[in-house]
Amino acid sequence: MKMRRQYLRELVLVFTWLWLCGRGFPQPQQGQQVPCFFIFGDSLVDNGNNNGILTLARANYRPYGIDFPLGPTGRFTNGRTYVDALAQLLGFPTYIPPHSRARGPQLLRGANYASGAAGIRDETGSNLGAHTSMNEQVANFGSTVQELRRFFRGDNESLNSYLSKCIYFSGMGSNDYLNNYFMPEFYTSSSDYTARAFANVLLQDYARQLTQLYSLGARKVIVTAVGQIGCIPYQLARFNSNRSRCNEKINTAISFFNTGLRRLVESFNSGLLPGSKFVFLDFYQSSHDLSLNGTSFGFEVIDKGCCGVGRNNGQITCLPLQQPCQDRGKYLFWDAFHPTEVANILLAKLSYTSQSYTYPINIQQLSLL
Repeated sequence: MKMRRQYLRELVLVFTWLWLCGRGFPQPQQGQQVPCFFIFGDSLVDNGNNNGILTLARANYRPYGIDFPLGPTGRFTNGRTYVDALAQLLGFPTYIPPHSRARGPQLLRGANYASGAAGIRDETGSNLGAHTSMNEQVANFGSTVQELRRFFRGDNESLNSYLSKCIYFSGMGSNDYLNNYFMPEFYTSSSDYTARAFANVLLQDYARQLTQLYSLGARKVIVTAVGQIGCIPYQLARFNSNRSRCNEKINTAISFFNTGLRRLVESFNSGLLPGSKFVFLDFYQSSHDLSLNGTSFGFEVIDKGCCGVGRNNGQITCLPLQQPCQDRGKYLFWDAFHPTEVANILLAKLSYTSQSYTYPINIQQLSLL
C-alpha cells in the first residue's frame, strides 16, 4: 500500500510536469542533449540488473565498484561503465537506472536493461545461471513503452515524438562467442555451424530484435561491434602458454559478425527502417588500438587484469573482498573480461566527439539529429 501511494504521488508530479511543459511531453533538463537514454547489453554495461537473480554473473560485492561513488552496485568494473561515461557526456545529471529498480517517472529519463552473461541467443550464458537475454530485454522495453503511454495520457503521437529523440545503445554478441560458440562443453553451436554461418544466424536474430526496437519507437540507435575478445586476460590465460599472445581463432570468428553488423547498419540507414539513424560503434578497432598503443593512452599493463586469480589475473574473476591493484589508472583491464573505468571513460570520449570508431557519424552528432 505504501509503495502504491508513493507511485500515485509520482504520477501526479509527472502529470503536473507535462502540463507545465505545455507540449504534451517533457523537455530535457538544461544541458541534457536528449530526453532519455535506453541501454541494452551484457556485463560490459550492466549496472545492477543481475543483482537479484540466481547467477554467477554478478558484481555487487567489493572490490567491484571500489572507485564508484555508490560502491558495488552490480557494475562489472571498478567504477563507471562505458554507458555511465556516455550518459555524462550527453548531459544527464544522474546515472541511468537499472530496469530492475526503475519506477514511474524515472522511466521518462530512460532505463538500463543490460544483463551480465546475456546474448543475442536465449541460451547464451545459461552456463552461468539466470540472465535477461536480448529478446527479454526488448520485451522489457516494450513494457516500459506501455507504462510511458499512461504518462502521455494515451497520446501516441507525443509519445512517439518523445521516444524518437532519445538515444538507444545496444551492445550484444560477446557472450554468444565466449559463453556459447567457444564453450563446446556446454553448447553444440560450434559443431552445428561454421564460424561464418553462426555469425549469420546471430545477425538474423539481431536484425529482428533491432527492428522490434524500431517498431517500439527507437530511431537514434548505437550498435556495437564485438571487441577484440581473443585478447582479453581470460583468453590469454586459458588458451596460450605464451601469456601475451591473442587467440586469433576467436578474433577471426567475430570478424564475420562485426563485418555483417556494419552492413546491417548501412541497410537500416539506407531506407530499410525509414526515419532511423543507426551508428556502428567499432569496439573491435578501439580495443585493438588501446592494446597496441596502450602506453600512448597512459596504460602500462594491457594484458593482465587489475583484479583476479591465476595467469594474467584471468583464470578467475575478482573474488569477494580481494585486494585489487593499487594504481588502477594504469591498467586497461579491470578483471578477466572487463575494462577499467579509465578505459571506459576514454572510449566514451573518443566515440562521442571523434569518428575514429563510429560510422557514419559520431554520437554527439547523433544526439543533435
